Amino acid sequence: MIASSQTSQSRVPRNDDNFTALFRLRVYLNVFMIIYSPAKLNLYLEILGKRQDGYHNIRTIFERISLFDKITLDVNSSGVIIIKSASGDIPKDSNNIAYKAAKLLKDDFGIKDGVDIEIEKNIPVGAGLGGGSSNAASVLVGLNKIWKLGLNKKKLVEYAAKLGSDVAFFIYEYAFALGESRGEKITPLNWKRKFWHILLVPKFSVSTRLIYQELDKSDDWSKRAFKKTDRIEKILFNRLEDITFKKYPEVKKAKDILREQGLDNVLMSGSGSSVFGIIKSRKEGLKLARFFRRLKGYRVFVAATV
Repeated sequence: MIASSQTSQSRVPRNDDNFTALFRLRVYLNVFMIIYSPAKLNLYLEILGKRQDGYHNIRTIFERISLFDKITLDVNSSGVIIIKSASGDIPKDSNNIAYKAAKLLKDDFGIKDGVDIEIEKNIPVGAGLGGGSSNAASVLVGLNKIWKLGLNKKKLVEYAAKLGSDVAFFIYEYAFALGESRGEKITPLNWKRKFWHILLVPKFSVSTRLIYQELDKSDDWSKRAFKKTDRIEKILFNRLEDITFKKYPEVKKAKDILREQGLDNVLMSGSGSSVFGIIKSRKEGLKLARFFRRLKGYRVFVAATV
């Protein structure tokens, strides 16, 4: 499962036996679930053209990384879907993609129960890391189990495609995958690789819609292909980089900062704002992170392929 379901006994208060017993009972009854919802990077992103439905056909390489949001699903008897989060960066109503995921299943299967969805946000919003898409996939997978819907991967992917272009990738358990069509057509890449990354994320969101609108003003570029056997430095490419850099110069600055520290394999993920570099080890990443955290205006993460 792309988002590993876990129950954390260590988080249950030990001084309240009634609470502990209730917590364990709800887990046993399968009405409570904790899911860790991962981020993604785009190691390659080419835009093939605009579709009649307004979306774009793309070709991309997704990598799943060890930066997680925590999703708690807790079934309620009110029949209401409730979004809870301490984050001020995400909607707490029906505009939240996790809410939309729950509503799709609830409506299609006539589920009377509601669900409390608590989202602990660690993945920056509007950063090209797929946090919202991952949250939606986690809700689909989790509620499929809790509500005993019996949906296989193929059916879950169909629901995922209704929610967004990146959601399908997070349904699978792939460390690397090729994404085609809108991004929802997923093919695993059986790469026996593990990359370590340093991520530098400016503290603002990039409008994906704006970036694609700018792209549509000029679609006469020559398409860049790759071979699955290419070395990573030949694969790294993002068609949207130049456009995002023009609209959001701070994103280009983030890439320049990484390169100034001697990193050669550096790329923007998605439409931005996150920029990542490939590094040799966690140790190197932590050393770089200490330096970058002195800079104002950025969030810094060290993550690896998972």
